[in-house]
Amino acid sequence: MAMADASGPQLISTTGDADSDQIIVPENKSWKNFFAYLGPGFLVSIAYIDPGNFETDLQAGAQYKYELLWIILVASCAGLVIQSLAANLGVVTGKHLAEHCRAEYSKVPNFLLWVVAEIAIVACDIPEVIGTAFALNMLFSIPIWIGVLLTGLSTLMLLALQQYGVRKLEFLVAFLVFTIAICFVIELHYSKPDAGEVLHGLFVPQLKGNGATGLAISLLGAMVMPHNLFLHSALVLSRKIPRSSTGIKEACRFYLIESGLALMVAFLINVSVISVSGAVCNASDLTPEDRAKCEDLDLNKASFLLRNVVGKWSSKLFAIALLASGQSSTITGTYAGQYIMQGFLDLRLVPWLRNFLTRCLAIIPSLIVALIGGSAGAGKLIIIASMILSFELPFALVPLLKFTSCKIKMGSHVNHMAISALTWVIGGLIMGINIYYIVSSFTKLLIHSHMKHVLVVFCGILGFSGIAIYLASIAYLVFRKNGEAGPLLASTNSQTVETLPRQDIVDMQFGKASTSNAD
Repeated sequence: MAMADASGPQLISTTGDADSDQIIVPENKSWKNFFAYLGPGFLVSIAYIDPGNFETDLQAGAQYKYELLWIILVASCAGLVIQSLAANLGVVTGKHLAEHCRAEYSKVPNFLLWVVAEIAIVACDIPEVIGTAFALNMLFSIPIWIGVLLTGLSTLMLLALQQYGVRKLEFLVAFLVFTIAICFVIELHYSKPDAGEVLHGLFVPQLKGNGATGLAISLLGAMVMPHNLFLHSALVLSRKIPRSSTGIKEACRFYLIESGLALMVAFLINVSVISVSGAVCNASDLTPEDRAKCEDLDLNKASFLLRNVVGKWSSKLFAIALLASGQSSTITGTYAGQYIMQGFLDLRLVPWLRNFLTRCLAIIPSLIVALIGGSAGAGKLIIIASMILSFELPFALVPLLKFTSCKIKMGSHVNHMAISALTWVIGGLIMGINIYYIVSSFTKLLIHSHMKHVLVVFCGILGFSGIAIYLASIAYLVFRKNGEAGPLLASTNSQTVETLPRQDIVDMQFGKASTSNAD
């Protein structure tokens, strides 16, 4: 086993295999240790700038100009708080969120939570599939439905990247994030949106009409994703930190800073996309052709937004950024799916098989919609997938809030209570908005329906029964009393069973399937 000196973060081999390296943080307290923690936050931030985010951002800017920018600000702030809680849960307890769910809930609730989490993975993968298909269409004029089929080959690209190790993969993803950021920040400079209107949209909340509410929920669902909570709590376990009070607090602080930096970049990208779309599509000198594109804007029509920067190469540049976003999102989706399966079911599949199965489930609806509805239908499917993610968020968020409330007690009691109250307020607002939209939209659908009264009543009974089950499920998670945890914040450097190096996490990150039970 490789040991670390006091000069900085080192790699430690936990099995003697050169590929199975775990990043080890030195015992000494130093700002240099921060570099050992860089990586997980940028992998997580990809979910904030995936093709689903681009689609909803483009439509928000085209339809409502800068009016929905405040949703991005709120979602980013809420995301930072929630993601930091997920990271803290993994750091302090030595287990990720899915493992806590398996330990806490009985078989039936645990299985249902796993099913919901898997649906979230598929809903997250749909925008990646369609976004990659759009990118291939822009680059090589490949039909959308063929591009959807070709996205299955991205598994091979993922496997090729994994063999170089998690550290290089993290740097590659960070490079892609900054590449996308530079692209849209440059376009933001050339599109010259009104700074006063942008600030007004950022800090003055407004929702004009039910359409704006639905799009706002899509923006929220595309930003704060349920699978990200499972992912972040597991990614932090790839670092071996000092198991002392000081070491754990330092890790939590550095992960907060690292997540803040990554999500700040993602926030700027989202603001740039909405601002560019809002400025271009609401310009007074817009050509009739571009105005028609703005009325039904999707990823496959958005390349004209970059035309005044790079001319005829606009579609190619936008396609490269979109392809980078889709493929980097595939990496995080594969990791999240593997952690979820391992955590809930104690079952591990080799990542290529896991990626292939998930991708097939996402390809089927994407292919059907692409064949029937074309690029416009595929674009609408991205919005629907984002809304599904928003509705499923409580089933990951509530367990996270419950576990962090009862298992993590760091700092003073007052600070802990304040943080817990803040996170519950954020979670309550997100769930309240979702529930309001479901009830109001379904009610309006029934009122304005042209079906016969008997069918309206029948659909109403089924629909409201489903809503009642949805609310009852959330209430069960909220009010169910969790088991008490033992002392988790060690006062010495001694390791317990839960704080030993996580070989299952290391193996999954390097494309291997561990057959041993690390718990």
